[in-house]
Amino acid sequence: MFRTMLNAKIHRARVTEANLNYVGSITIDQDIIDAVGMLPNEKVQIVNNNNGARLETYIIPGERGSGVVCLNGAAARLVQEGDVVIILTYTMIAEENISSHQPKIAIMDENNKIVEILGQEPAATIL
Repeated sequence: MFRTMLNAKIHRARVTEANLNYVGSITIDQDIIDAVGMLPNEKVQIVNNNNGARLETYIIPGERGSGVVCLNGAAARLVQEGDVVIILTYTMIAEENISSHQPKIAIMDENNKIVEILGQEPAATIL
């Protein structure tokens, strides 16, 4: 049996731009996606902490060191510049490998710089 498990998370990134006139996707600073093991064109789930919107799209790598988190196309209707979002990827893992799996969780600051990388989320902790 396989289970769908959290693979990577960018926690509390700030939206730097919402670009309606684009084909679609989310542009994320290449340094950030590298740090958590996400890949260009990988499917992501995005949760907007400001309005509760949830959506799925795919990653386009942005300029390294820019801190860019830009929702493009139709997704731009669900965010505003400055909104706080959580970006997640999942993976299918065989039951016997679940105990050794550790997701990579990047805790972000208000300028989209990584403060810390975690291997699991502490229970009942506000970050």
